[in-house]
Amino acid sequence: MKILVINCGSSSIKYKLYEMDDKSVLAAGGIEKIGLEGSFLKTKINGETKIIESACPTHTEGIKLMFDTLLHPEYGAIHSLDEISAAGHRIVAGGRFTESQVVTDAMLEEWKQYMDLAPLHSPAHLKGYNAVKQMLPELPQVFVFDTAFHQTMPEKCYMYAVPYKYYENNNIRRWGAHGTSHRFVAARVCEFLGLPSAEGTRIITCHIGNGASISAVKDGKCFETSMGLTPLEGMMMGTRSGDIDASAVLAIMKAEGLTPDEMSDLLNKESGVLGISGVSSDMREVTSAAEEGNKRAALALEMYSHRIKKYIGSYAAIMGGVDIIVFTAGVGEHQWDIRYNSTTGLEFLGVKLDEAKNRKNFGEEEVISTEDSPVKVVVVPTDEELMIASDTLALVQK
Repeated sequence: MKILVINCGSSSIKYKLYEMDDKSVLAAGGIEKIGLEGSFLKTKINGETKIIESACPTHTEGIKLMFDTLLHPEYGAIHSLDEISAAGHRIVAGGRFTESQVVTDAMLEEWKQYMDLAPLHSPAHLKGYNAVKQMLPELPQVFVFDTAFHQTMPEKCYMYAVPYKYYENNNIRRWGAHGTSHRFVAARVCEFLGLPSAEGTRIITCHIGNGASISAVKDGKCFETSMGLTPLEGMMMGTRSGDIDASAVLAIMKAEGLTPDEMSDLLNKESGVLGISGVSSDMREVTSAAEEGNKRAALALEMYSHRIKKYIGSYAAIMGGVDIIVFTAGVGEHQWDIRYNSTTGLEFLGVKLDEAKNRKNFGEEEVISTEDSPVKVVVVPTDEELMIASDTLALVQK
């Protein structure tokens, strides 16, 4: 059975087509600059990157270009769109939905009340869904919510200490993000370590990329997570500030005369590693600058690792300890120095890093703690798309 996974951004569409009989990827690509001049689709054919330039003024044209590419006689992956059994969509904000859902009219209307929780992403998700429905009206479509995994958090973890009416009337609470990734790696690390189940395990999953979040997973369920009402809260990120005193936000707004939207842009697009280093939001470029003596770049790296360590320590405290620490996503999988600086000094928790294994590991699934370490530290490459495809398959087969 073939499942198409779609991830729509405000000006982009990423996709993967899976053959779920063996979980192989038949095709993958991405469309950039939707609604802008110079839009194009990039895909890989026999290991070679191919760029297809095509005007995509809206997501509808982008979805059509995706389907045309999948059907292309030279570099396509299928002969007919009838071969696709269902489409699964990555949805950033799902509100109170606790699991993935087959899209129906009633479900869609319920989801729309949560669209404001991800104002940059949700309209694009809806456009992608509508574009697929327009072209393939009978194709089952599934929404897989990044927030769903975090809905097992207890009230004490997700509530903010503001008047309760804002929770009741405005959905003001911690929703989390990256849940599909946290769910995947939390389950995968148990399989990898040969554990019969997640019962009795305390796992801290560190999804560390340009966007970063950390979750406490107890008995296979999310107990706490670092992102909040939106993906802005929590970890210092590539361009996002992460945790900040609300009074600091007000002080900057008053000093600069900024509107709420302008302040939002500052916190989401101009802060984090980019804002501190003044170099880049790309950790590789910041690392190179630090090695060349750039003090602000070095400070950004120190702050970044310090905050990861702080979250690990606090989550170990609320779970009464930790058994497994997982590093995943772009930085977590590929930067040994961030993993090292984030775990050094945690020996009191039972963390003993194998420095040689950690330094050599570049995205490989591997235990990088010592054999006698009470806490296992593991690198697990994330696969959110496979998780989406698996959820979609399970729902359409019901």
